[in-house]
Amino acid sequence: MRQRAVHDDQGTVAAVVLDACKFHEFPRLRRLLMAENSVSSPSFVPLLFRSMESSLTLEHAGPLKRAMALLRALATAGPRGLPLSRLASASGLAPSTVHRLLSQLVEEGAARQIEATRCYALGPVVFELGLAAAQQFDMRAACRPAVERLALEAGDTVYVVIRSGDEAVCIERHEGPSPIRVLTLQIGSRRPLGLGAGGLAILAALPDEERHAILDKVAGRIAVDYDFPEKALRESMAAARRQGYALIRNRITPGVTAIGMPFRNTLGRVVGTVSIAAINARMTPARVALLRPQIEQAIRGIEVALARG
Repeated sequence: MRQRAVHDDQGTVAAVVLDACKFHEFPRLRRLLMAENSVSSPSFVPLLFRSMESSLTLEHAGPLKRAMALLRALATAGPRGLPLSRLASASGLAPSTVHRLLSQLVEEGAARQIEATRCYALGPVVFELGLAAAQQFDMRAACRPAVERLALEAGDTVYVVIRSGDEAVCIERHEGPSPIRVLTLQIGSRRPLGLGAGGLAILAALPDEERHAILDKVAGRIAVDYDFPEKALRESMAAARRQGYALIRNRITPGVTAIGMPFRNTLGRVVGTVSIAAINARMTPARVALLRPQIEQAIRGIEVALARG
């Protein structure tokens, strides 16, 4: 990072020069910034340091860890891919590192470049590896019957999202018979935990210490990449914990509301969520109340299937 303009809510601007490659004294810089009279919005500082610490940690990690961070970023790109600059932002890696790793991944077939746009997407080798892994970890098969019934009964699109580290991955999607279908996620799409009804429901159901640690890691990325301020994220999470379900309205896709509830494995650990997404007009408070027991029934079916193995 060369130069960053820091804006507070009143429009005050302070120029902060940071050399991320050479600077490691985070506590000293934190105290310096908090003491600066020109930086009158201290809420910015935690986001800044979480972003810096995450990026530098990855840059100094081993090559495998950096490659995995990039592959996870590629998994969010979808078939259209993402440009190198967006991949650098999503992975927390320097553009030069991303360029070098992409060249190696393309050579191995784990990534591909789309000639028309020069964007990058996952390559065929990842698909082949996924097929091999699916034979051992076929959670989709355990979820499918309950999700198909729920989509038919509810009439709208049903998603199954599972946790993968600090992210939520969509592993199943079934469309209901409603003529207006909401398709906000593709199978294989990844998002930070806390984003979307599924990811928010997972995060809200985690133990306190684990939940706060993940929030500290993902809040900065969600605020910057998805225009979801940390304060609003924490309020949504608190509401989900009180209610026992996550409800997202107009947060990611305008005009869309989604409700998500978590399911657990035989050890009581939260592993994923079932969510329903529809246009706002179909998701009135009265209908949300009707959907909750339908989702709960689907979750019971999934948990029974998981227990059977």
